[in-house]
Parts: sequence; structure tokens; C-alpha cells
Amino acid sequence: MEQIKECKWYQVCPMKFFYEKGKLDKKWIEDYCHGNWQNCIRFYKEENGIYHPDNMLPNGEIDERL
Repeated sequence: MEQIKECKWYQVCPMKFFYEKGKLDKKWIEDYCHGNWQNCIRFYKEENGIYHPDNMLPNGEIDERL
């Protein structure tokens, strides 16, 4: 079975939007969205219907600049 290379939420995730606008470093996308998305706090919260703000980073930190 082929390994999934992208988080299923990526296309609608604010991280994609922030990255495309130049506000988020590429390492977040590589490390989480196209990497180890199973360890993403946003992914966990989305899967479990738990509220999380758009400016929450994949590691759970809130980035006030976003």
C-alpha cells in the first residue's frame, strides 16, 4: 500500500493559506503537512472535532503574527 504523502486536510488548512501568502516557513509544510502529519496537533483536533484557532501551528503553539 502506498504511503499517504499529504495530510487529508491540507487543501483546506490555514497553514496552506499562510504558507502561500509567505507568512509561514516552508519547514512547517514539509515537516507536518507533507511529512509527519499524524503528529500535527491541528490534525488531531480536526479529526476529533475540537476547536482550534486558525493561527495554531502544527505543534500546538499559537502564532500571533498569523
